[in-house]
Amino acid sequence: MDNVEIPLDHLTGRIIGAAIEVHTALGPGLLESVYHECLNIELKHCGLAVERDQRVPLHYRGQRINSQLKLDLIVEGRVIVEVKAVDRFHPIYQAQVITYLKLTGCPAGLLLNFNTMALRAGLKRVDHPDQYVKKESS
Repeated sequence: MDNVEIPLDHLTGRIIGAAIEVHTALGPGLLESVYHECLNIELKHCGLAVERDQRVPLHYRGQRINSQLKLDLIVEGRVIVEVKAVDRFHPIYQAQVITYLKLTGCPAGLLLNFNTMALRAGLKRVDHPDQYVKKESS
């Protein structure tokens, strides 16, 4: 990138477009790890900076604990992407993304379920609950 920050709505739109490309090519019914790896490739093909399986250290009462979280993907250092291949979303998945947003300070996350006939049915954007994210006007 040219150190120009992509507007958040545009960035999430590009990520969703990449996910649709992967879903169109592969369809539903594969393992989560397959979609995870293919989405990583597609996002990089789109020229986006992607961190895969990033570990997030946890602290409790000022002490670092041994357990760490592993995030599926972080795109452009600002959007967490959680990849699923499940029958249906469970509310805990959204809670998980919200927790990741709080721990990392990222402004937005995308929850993508590739086990759907149309990816848009398995798509949920989650904004950081403690940050005001200005929506771009259409």
